[in-house]
Amino acid sequence: MKIEAILAFLGSAAVCLLIVLTQKWHGRFSMDSAQGVQKFHCTPTPRIGGLGIVCGMLLGLAVLMANPNKSNDLGILKIIMIAGIPAFAFGLLEDLTKRVSVRARLLATIGSGLLAWAISGISLTSIQVVGIDALLSVKVISVLFTAFAIGGVANAINIIDGFNGLAAGVVMIMMLAFGGVALQVGDTGLAAACVAVMSGVAGFFLINWPKGKIFLGDGGSYFLGFAVAWIAVLLPERNPSVSPWASLLICAYPIIEVGFSFYRKTVREGYHPSQPDGVHFHMLINRRWTKKLFPNLEPCLQNAMTSPLLWLYTAVLGGLAVVFYQHQGALIVFLLLGIGLYLLTYRKLSRFRWWA
Repeated sequence: MKIEAILAFLGSAAVCLLIVLTQKWHGRFSMDSAQGVQKFHCTPTPRIGGLGIVCGMLLGLAVLMANPNKSNDLGILKIIMIAGIPAFAFGLLEDLTKRVSVRARLLATIGSGLLAWAISGISLTSIQVVGIDALLSVKVISVLFTAFAIGGVANAINIIDGFNGLAAGVVMIMMLAFGGVALQVGDTGLAAACVAVMSGVAGFFLINWPKGKIFLGDGGSYFLGFAVAWIAVLLPERNPSVSPWASLLICAYPIIEVGFSFYRKTVREGYHPSQPDGVHFHMLINRRWTKKLFPNLEPCLQNAMTSPLLWLYTAVLGGLAVVFYQHQGALIVFLLLGIGLYLLTYRKLSRFRWWA
């Protein structure tokens, strides 16, 4: 998959650049304010970068559809583009109106998961856990479990979308890991879909990092979250030799972030999980480490230099999944180590000590 990936990259970059250059015309609708507890950018910035990614991927899809020899590469990408419409549309509507609730966006992403199942007939049938697998053998439970899992992963990508290049870089690393496993088991169709998503994100990334000229927005983050989650479902379902825990390890960072954030807000601090705050993992890394490591950089570049630290975390876990994709026990151990590292580091950043 060469020309399709190149066109997806170029199309995404071109649309994102066009959005930046024309922001004075659409800015009153598309701009993200620099004010707020979760705002770390320096100036108001267009937050509709997801539009560029979708346009780039549609261009790649059009090329595939025009080539009858690429039918194996076409099906997965077509489902991602069609089933991803609710997630993208509700997110983009929030980007433009600022009036779409978190619940509505989450339900739309769950709807994307249901639509993907309706088109493909695929849902999670095993996570290699006794008892749960028995429940997943019941079709309705399998479908609902898959849809809610997709909604959770999509929300996780949205949560980590806080610094220049962070979510985009994490998604590209995850697509590289998924594609690496897919190639090892001979699933070229899935690998091609990973390349298509990665290429579309790379076009956006070119404009987004390091200066933050454009943001993913909710449309981009929810759409990419859906794409990541659907590929995570497909990898073990299409390839029984791949443990579902490999998909979980590849997606570990955003999943750990959303899980711990839910616990921290609801159990430890006693407020609604959708309420924004300024103590997410990436925010603390920016305050405690990035500003000390790069004290002479302007704030915009300090923002950007927070992301590589978390790219590294994602890459290590993803790399382990690529190597040990068949070994459930090793994958579980690595996941537990990843969770432990996250929790210890969070404690160090928030309480200035590694443990109690």
